[in-house]
Amino acid sequence: MLSLIWPWALALAPLPFIYRWRRKPAETSIRALRAPMLTAVASVEQVSLKATTWRNRLLLIFLSLCWLSALLAIARPVYIGEPVALPTEGRDILIAVDISGSMEREDMVIRGQTVNRLMAVKSVVGDFVIKRAGDRLGLVLFGEKAYLQTPLTFDRETMESLLLEAQIGFAGNGTAIGDAIGLSVKRLQDRPQDHRVLILMTDGSNNTGALNPEEAADLARRAKVKIYTIGIGAERQEQRGLFGRTMVNPSADLDEKTLTTIAQATGGQYFRARDPQELASIYEKLNQLEPIEQDAETIRPIVSLFHWPLGLAFCLSLIVFTASQRKGEVGYGNDREFDRNF
Repeated sequence: MLSLIWPWALALAPLPFIYRWRRKPAETSIRALRAPMLTAVASVEQVSLKATTWRNRLLLIFLSLCWLSALLAIARPVYIGEPVALPTEGRDILIAVDISGSMEREDMVIRGQTVNRLMAVKSVVGDFVIKRAGDRLGLVLFGEKAYLQTPLTFDRETMESLLLEAQIGFAGNGTAIGDAIGLSVKRLQDRPQDHRVLILMTDGSNNTGALNPEEAADLARRAKVKIYTIGIGAERQEQRGLFGRTMVNPSADLDEKTLTTIAQATGGQYFRARDPQELASIYEKLNQLEPIEQDAETIRPIVSLFHWPLGLAFCLSLIVFTASQRKGEVGYGNDREFDRNF
């Protein structure tokens, strides 16, 4: 889009024409004064008065265009480009997912089909990942050991793909919650303090690893890493046995007390997901607690164009000056012919 920074400068456009209209024609000749510039101006003024030849008219047109071009340059024309979004500094979120053997338990229902806990996590977390535009996301998988599956990245599609490829038992059958937190803190400690977030999901309790959860939580607190913990697993499930059907608690091994302590120590919050619907609502709450940066700054690039009309005005002034000089020389050689032309 073209625009003028000082459009009021164009209001001066009729000024020389008003001056010409208000000024009385000179009664005496100026041939006694040998000033080339003044001679050029006087010649052009006389041309504008009578305009008797095509050369005089053309000279007047050039002089008018020169004036208008100079005014246009003063008005500072610019080209304003389309809005461009500036990179925003989003949050750095690591998602730690338990892939121990207990995550294979089928106590989750998605669209009427019973699935294991990891499948439910993949379904919900995948949607969460895609929605977090502007954030750096990373994936930690843990069982007996913790592994960084995806470093912090803006590539949400790759992050989702690697999450879907995670398989139960790849990291062993134990649950090293402390090691998962320790690895996450190590990866987040170089990021801005206000943006360090860890979401940890597990269905059990810490039973292996070099670092216990309390020590890991203390490390996270000192590193300003906020941890949201999610306990996964149904509380009631019908199970067939020798004596018929009985109701059992498939989440008896879930250590909610430790998960709550971890969250509170780091300024986070503990959530309980008994089914995929609750898990989805938890991630909606996380979107509210850690909102996506919506107020991205935008700029519109501005390209200055004043040099084009300024260059045109300069070229036209050279043409006018050269033509006036030549006419002045002819006029001094033959005054009567000059008078007849004007």
